[in-house]
Amino acid sequence: MKPEKDSQEQLLKRLERQVEELSANLERTRLAEYVQLLDNPRRLLYVNFLVGISRGLGAALGATILAAILLYFLQKAVMLNLPLIGDFIADLVRIVQTQLDGGKTFPGAGV
Repeated sequence: MKPEKDSQEQLLKRLERQVEELSANLERTRLAEYVQLLDNPRRLLYVNFLVGISRGLGAALGATILAAILLYFLQKAVMLNLPLIGDFIADLVRIVQTQLDGGKTFPGAGV
């Protein structure tokens, strides 16, 4: 009778340890918070709206910074006066500068 009691105690300890691990895993995944979020459609829409705004602003800022860096290097390339792409780059920089100065059209723009 004693060996059965020991095996049951070991089984209970192992089961308790597994339940604790499962509880810790559920807490880490925040499953309860996710279920509450799904139960409240207004909060879900609000959170998704904020996430969308954040992504949009991040994309806009990132694109602006990349464009500024690209224009900086294009201007430096024009200064080097590269024969093949120098004129093309100069036209691009001139178009961007025109748009930044208020969008005035220039000759040959086709508008």
